[in-house]
Amino acid sequence: MYKDILNELGLTKTQAEIMAFLLENGLSKASLIAQKTSVPRGVAYKGLDELLALGLVEKKETGTVARFQAEHPIKLEKIIENKEKEAGQARQKLTGLLPELVSMYNLANHKPGVFFYEGEEGIEQVFNDSLESKTEIYTYADLEAFSKDIKEIQTRAAKERDKRGIKKKIIVPDTEATHKIVANYEKTNTEVRFLGKDFYQFKTGMQIYDGKISYQVIEQNRKLGVIIQDPNIYQMHKLLFEFIWAQLRGVY
Repeated sequence: MYKDILNELGLTKTQAEIMAFLLENGLSKASLIAQKTSVPRGVAYKGLDELLALGLVEKKETGTVARFQAEHPIKLEKIIENKEKEAGQARQKLTGLLPELVSMYNLANHKPGVFFYEGEEGIEQVFNDSLESKTEIYTYADLEAFSKDIKEIQTRAAKERDKRGIKKKIIVPDTEATHKIVANYEKTNTEVRFLGKDFYQFKTGMQIYDGKISYQVIEQNRKLGVIIQDPNIYQMHKLLFEFIWAQLRGVY
């Protein structure tokens, strides 16, 4: 029974047999452990070294003879804690890698990649994705809504984009408040043009870049980021943006 439980904790068969023996018999020589567990002596020494490294066994030396005893069973809880920690780290790594894996899968299987992100963290993740763009970014943005609800996120993203020298064209609603916001924009990498406020009736930001379309839905009680990766959807929105852009007046 002990060995089965120890196996479930993640110990190998050899480690579990040695640990169970030491828990039942106390301080013992390696030769006795090997004999009573039917584990070859070399394998027993290896198992003992592994248990020492895990902090589950203590080594006591008297002269030339080494003896081993199990640490207090409470130490077994440390194994579970370490496994939970490792699982959390693995989950965190997978979360960061999953969009790329899904993207590769979708592209290989000719499916558009669609990724959803919730909350302010999700909005920031969508902005950060565009900072890896190898192409100029085309954007529709309700700057008033962004300034009220995600100002810090937008500011961080804008500074990092300027630092990386990524060009951006932005279409914004033609309002007095928006003109004031745009007046403070860094002009080297950014162009802005105005769409009549009567036509700009949507509250969703959009970015078109690097084969992707991203959306930022900003409402008082709901913040949502979406990224779609598909060459055909990207090309359609890119051409539509360029057509609209050509009809509008710019600020610089």
